[in-house]
Amino acid sequence: MSTSTQTSQSSALFADVIRERRSVRVYDKSVRLTHEEIKELLQEATLAPSSSNVQPWRFLVIETEELKAKLQPIAYNQSQVTEAAAVIAVLGDTEGYKQIGDIIGESVKRGYMTEDIAKSYVERSINVYGSMPEERLHKVLHIDGGIVSQQFMLVARAHGYDTVPMGGYDEDQFKQAFGISDRYVTIMLIALGKAAQPGHPTPRLPIDDITFFNEMPAN
Repeated sequence: MSTSTQTSQSSALFADVIRERRSVRVYDKSVRLTHEEIKELLQEATLAPSSSNVQPWRFLVIETEELKAKLQPIAYNQSQVTEAAAVIAVLGDTEGYKQIGDIIGESVKRGYMTEDIAKSYVERSINVYGSMPEERLHKVLHIDGGIVSQQFMLVARAHGYDTVPMGGYDEDQFKQAFGISDRYVTIMLIALGKAAQPGHPTPRLPIDDITFFNEMPAN
């Protein structure tokens, strides 16, 4: 098979994943995923980019019936919380940058970066993140958390699973109920499982109405 044919087929498969992803709100309660299956999905999701490659995302997997029932009223009684196989809470670690030395050290081991460059990179990153205003740091965490969340939903669809992103929950109650310290910023909840009813397609704005080349319109 030629390279061009392989690329064409891969592109077609990726296009299918994008087009078939739906926000599913009714799940097959009988479907469960093992810890290894969930970790495989998350592992692929974490190939996503992040600011300075800090990878500040953290995941709390809520899968037991007892804990999903505990979460449901906090998530405004959305039925997918208890029906889905699991709910993934995506969090941002405000101290995640402190691990940059380990991350960059691995780059050195693999020959991606010299020790001199790595040392300078780590020192600069620690200084930047350590002095960053809280509002700016939280914005970075939300951006990185949003990127990994979208990648997770596409990965799940590629593996035949369904998801729905959920911003509808009481963040303070959630953190209190699940013992999440202020070190972590909540990004979103993602229900994960198999659809009992398919998510319906939704229209999108015409691309010509939302895309501007080189300058924005006057109003």
